[in-house]
Amino acid sequence: MAMTKSIGEQTRRAVLGDAHVDRSIAAKSPFDAPFQDMITASAWEGLWARPNWSLRDRSIVTIALLAALGHDEEVAMHVRATANTGASEDDICEALLHVAIYAGVPAANTAFRIAKQTFAEMKAERGEITS
Repeated sequence: MAMTKSIGEQTRRAVLGDAHVDRSIAAKSPFDAPFQDMITASAWEGLWARPNWSLRDRSIVTIALLAALGHDEEVAMHVRATANTGASEDDICEALLHVAIYAGVPAANTAFRIAKQTFAEMKAERGEITS
């Protein structure tokens, strides 16, 4: 019998994709299981599943915040998630312009590089020609 997925896991899968979540679950150990459970409940159910903003809006804000804080690995993961959230390259460009003004040019410069590379990888995976 299949176990019912929590709202948090459903939301996490909607944003990050089944493959990413399946890899994370497979890598979960007794050591980090409490952390993974907390993130699923607090971030994905308690925040991302709230009805006030769309996944697109949350995606844009999340990328800006991660970029401003220098969480580069997370920036790439959430840029990749834009394929599921509906945030466009233009949306992310605008968000990173805000990062440049309000959090600093170096943070935005790094985030632009990461986003550009991630979008190019995504296009290559879809078989699109990139310039």
